[in-house]
Amino acid sequence: MANIRVPESLKAVQPYIRASMEHRQRDIVVSYWCYFYACQSALKIDKSSEESVAFLTAALDWLEKIKKEKSDNEAIHNEVVAQAHMENYALKLFLWADNEDRSSRFNKNVVKAFYTAGLLFDVLAVFGELTDEVTHNRKYAKWKATYIHNCLKNGETPIPGPANQDSDEFSEGTQEQSWNNPSASEWNQPTNYVSPPALPTPNSGVPNSLLTPAPGVHAPPSTPSGSTLPSPSGGSSYTQAKTPNGIVLCPEDFHKAQKYCKWAGSALQYEDVSTAIDNLQKALLLLTTGKDE
Repeated sequence: MANIRVPESLKAVQPYIRASMEHRQRDIVVSYWCYFYACQSALKIDKSSEESVAFLTAALDWLEKIKKEKSDNEAIHNEVVAQAHMENYALKLFLWADNEDRSSRFNKNVVKAFYTAGLLFDVLAVFGELTDEVTHNRKYAKWKATYIHNCLKNGETPIPGPANQDSDEFSEGTQEQSWNNPSASEWNQPTNYVSPPALPTPNSGVPNSLLTPAPGVHAPPSTPSGSTLPSPSGGSSYTQAKTPNGIVLCPEDFHKAQKYCKWAGSALQYEDVSTAIDNLQKALLLLTTGKDE
């Protein structure tokens, strides 16, 4: 994989290729899906030039190779498990960086952690539409990475925590413009990367319930005609579970309940009590009545 050259026309996917390479030994699941996302994006950008075709051919061969080598890894073959793995990994990295930031411990590790979390939140798009929580965290992570980096570069002391509510510093336009600034390449080099102490390793700290294979997958966004990406297959047996009232719950119900609980936890990180309570109540309603309202 390290020998696959990314053509100039596909430079937009380079950060995801780099993230994949950085995680090759650390977490093959993260590496696989970063590469999958890069290939999917590349197909939409340029699938006809000679250089692009060469890149995509080599990249798709690598993805197929990993699928065969990791045939027993559910997080590569089952998208429900994969999505849970990626969401948990990205959120752990994001929360570590957020804690360091709020504690006024500013350094290149924090910048890199926010930056990588932002990339991984992008990658979650292969599993379907991003949730409001992921969209917000992605935007915040990218803004924070650029903001802290620029402060350190200019010899300024960053202000910890979220931007002032009255400030337009965190506006969509400003954030996206800063994120795509070429100066980001100064700190986006894998050789300078030092893993944060709390950087998650495969399956560490992930609840078993989130890693339990569930039948059925959501197909990734379609790719241009004439080109295909390897799609996960799988699904496994499961034991039917019921609410206290005897209503049968399906795997999708558990998946939704897990998300509500995760959103509640994320809200508490921002001391947003009302949102945390609202999501916990939704999870309880779903698990006790089978209704999602």
